[in-house]
Amino acid sequence: MKKDLRNIAIIAHVDHGKTTLVDCLLHQAGAFRASQKVAERAMDRGDLERERGITILSKCTSIQWKGVRINIVDTPGHVDFGGEVERILRMVDGALVVVDAVEGPMPQTRFVLRKALVLGILPILVVNKIDRPAARCHAVLDEFFDLCVELGASDEQLDFPVIYASAKRGYARIDPGDTDVGDISALLDAVLSGVPAPGGDPDGPFQFQVTTFDSTEHLGRIAIGRVSRGRLKPGEDVSCVDGNGRNLTCRVLRIFGFSGLGRYDAVSCEAGEIVAIAGIRDCEVGDTLCSPTHPEALPPLEIDQPTLSMEFCANDGPFVGQEGDFVTAKHLEERLGRERRQNVGMIIEPAERPGTFKVAGRGVLHLSILVETMRREGYELCLGRPRVITRMENGVRVEPVEWLVVEVPETYVGIVLERVSNRGGELKEMVALGTGRTRMDFHMTTRGLIGLRSSLLTDTRGTVIMSHNLHHWRKLSGEIETRQRGVLIAKETGPVTAYALENLQERGLLFTEPGHRVYGGQIVGLHTRSNDLVVNPCKRKHLTNMRSSTKDSTVVLDAAIKMSLEECIEFVQEDELVEVTPGAVRLRKRIRNHSRRKSASK
Repeated sequence: MKKDLRNIAIIAHVDHGKTTLVDCLLHQAGAFRASQKVAERAMDRGDLERERGITILSKCTSIQWKGVRINIVDTPGHVDFGGEVERILRMVDGALVVVDAVEGPMPQTRFVLRKALVLGILPILVVNKIDRPAARCHAVLDEFFDLCVELGASDEQLDFPVIYASAKRGYARIDPGDTDVGDISALLDAVLSGVPAPGGDPDGPFQFQVTTFDSTEHLGRIAIGRVSRGRLKPGEDVSCVDGNGRNLTCRVLRIFGFSGLGRYDAVSCEAGEIVAIAGIRDCEVGDTLCSPTHPEALPPLEIDQPTLSMEFCANDGPFVGQEGDFVTAKHLEERLGRERRQNVGMIIEPAERPGTFKVAGRGVLHLSILVETMRREGYELCLGRPRVITRMENGVRVEPVEWLVVEVPETYVGIVLERVSNRGGELKEMVALGTGRTRMDFHMTTRGLIGLRSSLLTDTRGTVIMSHNLHHWRKLSGEIETRQRGVLIAKETGPVTAYALENLQERGLLFTEPGHRVYGGQIVGLHTRSNDLVVNPCKRKHLTNMRSSTKDSTVVLDAAIKMSLEECIEFVQEDELVEVTPGAVRLRKRIRNHSRRKSASK
């Protein structure tokens, strides 16, 4: 047992201050030089993470406190990336569970806490944002304790330390009523006393499970995980084994430890340490690196299965190849193959149509992050409508039901109740938060959630906060209300004109602007009625020898609707596709030719 080491994960619901807390720990523990410039949310290093303000991939770091090295793993807060959290929890002995002092435990809190308790991890409750005017510290503590009891926590786990903090202002305290601002030392002391030192036999044969990957241009793939047993030095041979009997011998090139925002070369590693190992070929998440003389595989990583799937296919539109470098089905197959090896939270397999792949994930955001990453890498592809994954239980087909939490200003409670109930949602609880906002808890099928966020954002003028998590499975129910309006479909290929749009905006809401190039079969707007309508947004005004009036030269157009990638994915129906290229996201019909589409519908 390494008494001078602690391994902890920081887990929380999205936006409860988890990454900000890691920043605070790094700064106050002296991980940065006094003159070093460090960006806010320093652990979110990816472009997508910084743009969206969310953690997508887990990351490791470490700090020194009172002679003890504390390995910290920052985990995603969004439920769609729960697979990352489930893997990371196997590397740690304790967890800082960060809960907002106003919102209390939320769906992701329940999800990750249940996983942590099953693995025997000891929680430390961090009630964050206690500086907010509506903070209700004692009520949140009671809610968290009740949640632990509900999830079957042991007596030892129920005796958790409680720290009250403001990560943004940089202090933590044991008593929420303490007026002395202080620093974060109370939290670090709680880690030393509340989290056990890692176990494992340092003198036994080496054993290490790959939990995640990193990569560099010179070293290639780098396996990250925790040493379960034994010791290892650079230059030694290890066997890469899995549960299927595969055994591959590799030589370790380098071993890295984590410190601050970077890594350092380690001369060796031993049981209990979280390290990165370079030089391992053809290794996958969940594989075991072990001594060649004792090739024993650790139990495979088990994570919850995906609940949503989409079709990925090569782009076959008229503009194919004009923006992207990788446009063929072969390119798509190779890229999805690489994703399958490192992202165990996704299931990727060929679909019925040639050149089409079925990609299953935890939710729309989980899938859209993959798509956004691919388009930035230069890929062009088309996406089908999301489909909920069902399964058979005791001869009955069942579907996933989510615990949905919606927080809105009080004035919008009625419209939210109407929209959710129309999609089959069942209200379970309604709580006034004391800030002019109301929180509502629902049980709702995953099918009903598709497209709900976009609808509520429109109805509440962007003030809604939504989160959800898989709660249980139940018998597949009937049809659920989907999009009630048809679309406007471009008739021909060409540049959009203001003259044409002036007349078309009376027919519905437009997705395009003058000067944009569109093609036949592309969706250019939302119809005011339930049927689809073929229109010509490229129509030009005929020239005559008659003088035009001043009125004709002035065209006033409503602003075009700009939808994000997630909104486009939730918008499309079965006969429609989302076309994604490095420069644009377009909506289109599967069958672009109007006559063929009309015949197929009959």
